[in-house]
Order: sequence, then structure tokens, then C-alpha cells
Amino acid sequence: MNQTQGSQDLGKAILRIVLGVLVLLHGISKLIAGPAFVIQVVAKAGLPEFLAYGVYIGEVLAPILLIVGFWTRPAALIVAINMIVALLLVHAGQFGQMADTGGWALELQAMYLAAAIAVALLGAGRPSVGGAGGKWN
Repeated sequence: MNQTQGSQDLGKAILRIVLGVLVLLHGISKLIAGPAFVIQVVAKAGLPEFLAYGVYIGEVLAPILLIVGFWTRPAALIVAINMIVALLLVHAGQFGQMADTGGWALELQAMYLAAAIAVALLGAGRPSVGGAGGKWN
């Protein structure tokens, strides 16, 4: 392995692990608090309440897969879809707003979405359970 490949693999690992940990923390919060808030948001949008439980796939299961580097590309796509749903159902009113501290009000959500898309395109890299050559990594 050459130095460039090693740097790329390390960069991929950092991106997927940090994304996974940060999104997982949101999932852990929802595990502790329960799904009531998400059920309320889904019901208010006129969607079946059972869809609210998909947040556990997007914020617990998929981030764990990202962290360990297994089925990385599908896991990243799930996180991206989870972020799009969150943007549409929870944050739609903030699209044109600025944060009190400066910057876009949705910059964190946008960064999660962009990072998930990047991981889906780049894959896991070598330091992963699935390995760089795995079909879904």
C-alpha cells in the first residue's frame, strides 16, 4: 500500500467513524427518551406512525455499521435518507434562516447529509470490518 492510499483510507475511516458516532448519539438520545416526539412529528405529517420507528434504523443501526465499517455504503445511504426526512419533517421551517451565532440554521444537518453522501460514494476504506474490497463497502 502506498502512502497516498494509506492517507485516503485513513480519511475515509475518520469521516465514516465521526459521522457514525455523532449520529449514533442522536439515536441513543431517542432510545432513552423513547419515540414519542418522532411519532408525533410523523403523525402530524399525515404518515403512518409505525414509520417513526425507522429513526432507530437511521440513527442507531446504520451509524453502528458506519463505525465498524460493515455494509458502509448502504448504511451511509440510510443516514442520508434519515437526514432528508428530518429536514423535511422537523426542520422545513428553518431552510431560509440564519443561526443566532451566524451561519445557516441547518448547517449541522447539512453537514451530516453531505458527509453521509460522501461516505456512500467513497466507501469505508481498508480499516473496516468489511474491508476496502467488500461489495457493500
